[in-house]
Amino acid sequence: MTAIGSREYVQIGDSEIFEAHEGGKLSIGISPPIDGPHALSVAYTPGVARVSSAIARDASLAARYTWATRLVAVVTNGTAVLGLGNIGPAAALPVMEGKAALFKRFADLNAIPIVLDAASVDEIVEVLRRLRPSFGAVCLEDIAAPDCFDLEERLTSVLDCPVMHDDQHGTAVSVLAALRGASSVLGRRVESNRVVVCGAGAAGIATARILLAAGIKDVTVVDSRGVLFDGRRSMSAVKLDVAAQTNPHGIRGGLAEAIRDADVFIGLSSSIVPESLIATMAPQAIVFALSNPVPEIHPHLASRHAAIVGTGGSDYPNQIINTLASPGIFRGALDAGVRFITDRMKLAAADAIAAVAADALAFDQIVPHSLDPRVVPAVTAAVVEAARFKG
Repeated sequence: MTAIGSREYVQIGDSEIFEAHEGGKLSIGISPPIDGPHALSVAYTPGVARVSSAIARDASLAARYTWATRLVAVVTNGTAVLGLGNIGPAAALPVMEGKAALFKRFADLNAIPIVLDAASVDEIVEVLRRLRPSFGAVCLEDIAAPDCFDLEERLTSVLDCPVMHDDQHGTAVSVLAALRGASSVLGRRVESNRVVVCGAGAAGIATARILLAAGIKDVTVVDSRGVLFDGRRSMSAVKLDVAAQTNPHGIRGGLAEAIRDADVFIGLSSSIVPESLIATMAPQAIVFALSNPVPEIHPHLASRHAAIVGTGGSDYPNQIINTLASPGIFRGALDAGVRFITDRMKLAAADAIAAVAADALAFDQIVPHSLDPRVVPAVTAAVVEAARFKG
């Protein structure tokens, strides 16, 4: 076991992991049971023809008499899987199965993994457009930037159902919730933090945007070429947009220049950050080293200089993971019957997660555990309430 603070975390062996995944992690259940000729006739032919005929006359009846409106399609092409990179659709399938299992476990939503051997945004859009009658929402996963931004935007306009790229927004919501908790523990307002986001991929860009939306004005983003700043050459349209809204001090250079005297470091890249750079941060610093499976800096090293340390893994305290957010966000969106998952819903979800943790905040407990049964109901209710806003 590894002990940190007041908790112990079990190291998991390879044999246990592979055994748990053998044969996959999902199966299909049936309801009601087919236990005789009568039940068979009701569930299938001839009884099912009456239901299909009714839906053919009135398409809205599909919401009541099929599972489609409560089914989340978990979709990837395997181009940016966890910290593993472009490993392809087949290798991505275990991750998609896991996410589908979490939707069922936490939010009681049926979910089905769809891994596509498709490199272009056009192909993915066309496939999902044609599959639209089969599902009620789309959770995009592990799709590389910058394609993920274009894909989410196009699917949101083409499909008449909620679409969210979980690596972007599930991560961003969870990070904001964790930052609210950490700031409360340290007795400061979340808006007063000077934040550095390391990584300008899907999660990094979305996190920078939600922090700005939450009122944090001092956010600086660093990619593999250095600090994003207004006027830097050879940036994508997404990075240009973020650069224009961030880096208020006009910092130039790399991570070393950006992180000096910063209050918060948020690692959302596969880079390794030396301990010496963490040592240059402001007193009572917050470090979220969220890359998986290897964090940007080991929590033991970061804790020598930072007051609060969070990671993306479950083997250390303060796990900051999109599972805190996405099941409840999708459940809330489907319960509310909305087409879009809005920024207001995401901010409300972050506030709800932070509120669940508020009664037991500590240096090693800034967010609730993803298994906390209070999280999904709280996030669901917050999203439904935000959906009522018509502004």
